[in-house]
Parts: sequence; structure tokens; C-alpha cells
Amino acid sequence: MARSKIVVLDFGSQYAHLIAKRFRMLGFYSEIALPSTDLSVFENAKGIVFSGGPSSVYEENIPDFNEEILSLDLPILGLCYGHQLISKCYGGKVGKAKVGEFGFAELNLNPAVNSPLFEGIEAKQQVWMSHQDGVLEIPEGFEIVGSTKDCPAAALQNLSKKRFSLQCHCEVKDTPCGNQIFENFAKYCKMEKNWDQDTVLNVILEGIKKDADGRNVLLFLSGGVDSTITFALLNKALGQDRVLGLHIDNGFMRKNESANVAAAYKKFGFNNFIVEDASESFLKAISGLTDPQKKRMAVGENFITVRNEVVAKQHLDENQWLLAQGTLYPDIIESGGTKNSKTIKTHHNRVAGIQELIAKGLIIEPIRDLYKDEVRAIGKKLGLSDELVMRHPFPGPGLSINVLCNDGKSWTSKDDEELEAAQKELESVKLDQFCENCTKDLKRSVLPVRSVGVQGDFRTYRFPALLTFSNDEKGFYHLPKIREKVEAASSSITNSAKYLNRTVIKLYQNPKVKDEDLKLQEGYCDKNRLDQLREVDNIVLTELHKSGWYNQIFQHLTIDLPYASRKDHASFVLRPVCSEDVMTARFAWIDQEVMTSILEKIAELDFVDAVYFDATNKPPATFGWE
Repeated sequence: MARSKIVVLDFGSQYAHLIAKRFRMLGFYSEIALPSTDLSVFENAKGIVFSGGPSSVYEENIPDFNEEILSLDLPILGLCYGHQLISKCYGGKVGKAKVGEFGFAELNLNPAVNSPLFEGIEAKQQVWMSHQDGVLEIPEGFEIVGSTKDCPAAALQNLSKKRFSLQCHCEVKDTPCGNQIFENFAKYCKMEKNWDQDTVLNVILEGIKKDADGRNVLLFLSGGVDSTITFALLNKALGQDRVLGLHIDNGFMRKNESANVAAAYKKFGFNNFIVEDASESFLKAISGLTDPQKKRMAVGENFITVRNEVVAKQHLDENQWLLAQGTLYPDIIESGGTKNSKTIKTHHNRVAGIQELIAKGLIIEPIRDLYKDEVRAIGKKLGLSDELVMRHPFPGPGLSINVLCNDGKSWTSKDDEELEAAQKELESVKLDQFCENCTKDLKRSVLPVRSVGVQGDFRTYRFPALLTFSNDEKGFYHLPKIREKVEAASSSITNSAKYLNRTVIKLYQNPKVKDEDLKLQEGYCDKNRLDQLREVDNIVLTELHKSGWYNQIFQHLTIDLPYASRKDHASFVLRPVCSEDVMTARFAWIDQEVMTSILEKIAELDFVDAVYFDATNKPPATFGWE
């Protein structure tokens, strides 16, 4: 019997599959389709959602769209790009908005308009925005349901045509009323609940059996949540005798990580895994590389090399062994893995060698359509302990992507010009959120390093703005106590800047080091820098565990910058984040006492010149810096 569904059209947004996931979590089965798809796809559909996307609806090279879809007598909800597309198709005007919105905004509902989409929702709502374009003139027959300060036509509807559109992203948790809006839309579509965790688990297990087709499976085990739960699913579907876990110590692991991973697996009863020390091989593969994409690709390709060596060493028949990966859907999206999506970063599990194996049908990815919170729910359903399920994410390339590199030659006069332009941008931003005490000591500068960000579904590679407040004689700097003020300042900076995509705050600087001593140094991802990073990272994670904060945040990344007074020193960035789905995030606000304890211990390390706190949400910044 065919299942009723909500169809989500993917216009290339990072959030398209998150929309589908939200409906599934609410109990409504949903599927993804291309916007050019044939009308036959909508058989058994109760409603349609148009996703956001990186294009502008008025450009030439935009995703192909089958306008016959608009002739269907089905409710349609457009979000972001979808909001603008609906307006354009029905005769409205779309163009560059006077002010782009990235991050939080307040949606004010029109008291003169009743909307089934906002049933049971209060008149003022926090929403998440990520757009440069806007609806400048609404189509005939549509009415404005809600507005924000910088977006007059933020929510529209045409009840006679069953059309709704919103500029905000309802699919992220930072739009708290988003689930209710989706519930209301499903209710308007007369869609009944028909999806739950038991169904998801059964679909995955049956999929594994079908894809394996009698063959055995070798799985890369990083020790992170995704690969661990993939391992458990494979074992449940196929049995331990047909599954082999391979944990590769690539030299990029955290302090004592490989030993801890092995102990945790044995404690749970997994005996079908081996540990391979390939650290020298991986360090050699990335030796001298500074480009983040090339580093990721080199790490990914070397995983294949090591995999082949292990297969030969273990005398495994390659024709009888598939390779499994704990790939999540965000990995695929951010690698530009859907037809209309843009590349945010290249994941190690999407390099050329992996793509070749996928084309040959030799890769199995049981959780590729899921998101982190869904995966964790599956892990708990399988009976895995919190020790395994609730660990902070740890990617395959490990700490290698947290070590920023510089060859000492690539900086050009253009970089100087853009750094100067970034400084001017920063100086022009009005920062009146802080008290007089803070403001009188506030200094603004720009760090001469670039980090990856995502703004409007595009990758950006820009500078971090640095805010510096007062300090004491020991080199510790003041961090404003009110998170909302810091967040507002961070958003003000990145929303109005062309050359900035992060805001960081100085927490510590070695008293012996002057500001003018800090320079961009030549530095690579070698054993010495990795060991330094491991020490700092271990201090942070140990204190987070001791204080109970580890379980209150989604992930903490420690970033090593080659910005120091000398080559064998470094500066470090603390990057704690809270997220539900990896697609969006807020920086985590750690308790001040815990932060002080962390900084005091880091300050004891003689190679540390400075420590910064990354106070940037996603978007506009990604989790990591590379």
C-alpha cells in the first residue's frame, strides 16, 4: 500500500533535507524530489514544500523548475528561495533586499490576517534568517501574514490557491515555532501521522541486508558517534561474523583517543574490530600542504590506501567485502552532493577514491539519509550506552582539520588590501550593546587568517573579527557576562561585512608577548603542532567533563592558529557549539568559572601565545575553521 507523503523540492539549500527530516520527526513521511521532477512523483502527496537555495530567482542559471507543479491542487509552502520563487511565479517582484538578514530576527504577525499556518502561535516569534534577496512587491491575491524589521514581506499566503511562503527557515531549531508551523501545514494538508523510529530502524536494517547481498562489510571506525552506530546497525543486520570494524590511528586523534575507543567497544561487547596504527602514513600524505581542501582530500585518499593494505594483510577477498562509512546527509550536502547544492567543504568520505567505489557499488552507507539527532535516537534504540551515543562528534580527519597551515609565501598584496578593508568594515560597525566600562576598553582588530563560513548557502573564506576588552597583569581578558550582548555584536559584525565571517573575543595573551609580536608564521600540520593541539584540547575536554558541561553542549573544537610570536608557538581558538542537526548552530556559552579554570591551565603551557573564543553562530560560520 502506497504511503501518503509530503514532498520537499530541493533547490540546493543546505536545509532541504532538514525540512524532510523535521516532517519525519513529527510523524509525517516525507520524500525529496528535484524541482524539475515529473508530476507523477506527487502521486499520494498531500502537500509540497519548496526549499531554500543558493541561487537568486532572477538569475539565469537557476535550478530547473517544472511550473506545472503550481497547477496541482495541493497546498504548497515555500521557504526562503521557495518563498521568493512563489512570489515571482505569481507575478510579484523579487530583488536584492536593502538589508540582508543572517541569524536571529523577530517575526511580527499581522493582526488583521488569520493564517492556518500560524494557528496557536503567538504574534511575536524568534525566527532564523539567511538571505540577501527579498520579495519587494507581493503578487496579486496574496496577503502579508508577517514582517521583520528588515523584511516587510516575511510571510505571505493566498488561501484560495492554498499557497504559503516564509522568508525564514522553519526547519532549524533556532526558529522555535518551526515545528508548530510544519504541524499546522500538515494539518492543513490533511496529512495523517505515518512515520516513527521503529519504521526508520526497520527500513535501515532491511536496506543493509539488501545492499550487502550476501557479502561481508569492512567499516572505518573513527570512534565517533556516526561510525559507532553504523557499526552497531551492521552487526545487528548481518551478525558480527560478517562485519569487521577498522579503527585507524591516523595520527590526528585526540590524546589517548585510540586506546579509549578500543576500550569502549570491548566494554559494550564488540569484538569484531582491529586497530591499525597508520599515523606515519597520514602525516606523510599531508606533509607540506596548506590548502584545507587538499588536506581533506589527501586524508580521504589515504584512508583508501590504508584500507587496501589492511584488506591484503587480513587476506580478505575484495569481491566479498564492501566498504561501509558512517556518512550523514550533511556530509553529502556540504560536499555539493545534490544536483543544485554548492560545495561548502569536501568531506573525506566524498573524495575521488570513495566516489569510484560508490560508482562500482562497493560502498554501503546505512545512515546517509539521517541527521545527528536521528542517529543518536537510533543508537539508543539499539541499546548503546551514552558513553558511545552522546560523545561529541569527531570527524575522520580528526585534529588535522583543526590545525590551520601557512607556507609563509602565499600572502599577497591582495590579502593586505582585503585585510585593510575588513578592518574598515569592523570599525564602521556600531557596537553599543556593552556597558560603558566594556566599551571604553574595547579594541577592534582583524586576525590575518582566513576561515571557512557559509552565508546564503555559499562557502565563504574570510577573516575573523577580534574584539578585545580589558585585561589583568596575568594576561587574562574580560569576557562580557551576557551572552545575548555578545551574540548581537557578533551578528552585527558579520551581517554587514563583505570580508568578515566570524567574531572572536580575546581571552588570554601571554604577558611576555606584545600585540605587535604576533604574526602569521610558517606552519604545517606536523606531529609537533598536533601534539601541542592535543594538550590544549585535552585540558578543555577534561574540564568540560569534570564540570558536567560536556553533556550540555553538542561539540567542542580547539583550533590551532599559526599566529604567534615564533614558529614553535601558536594561538588557539575555543569553539564550543550547541546544535541539534549540524546544519545550524549557536556558539555555546560556557560557565565563567569553568572557562577560568580552562584558561588558567592552558596559560601554563609555554608554547601558548594567545587564546580566543569563537562567538559566531552557523551560519555565517561553520563549526570548524577549515
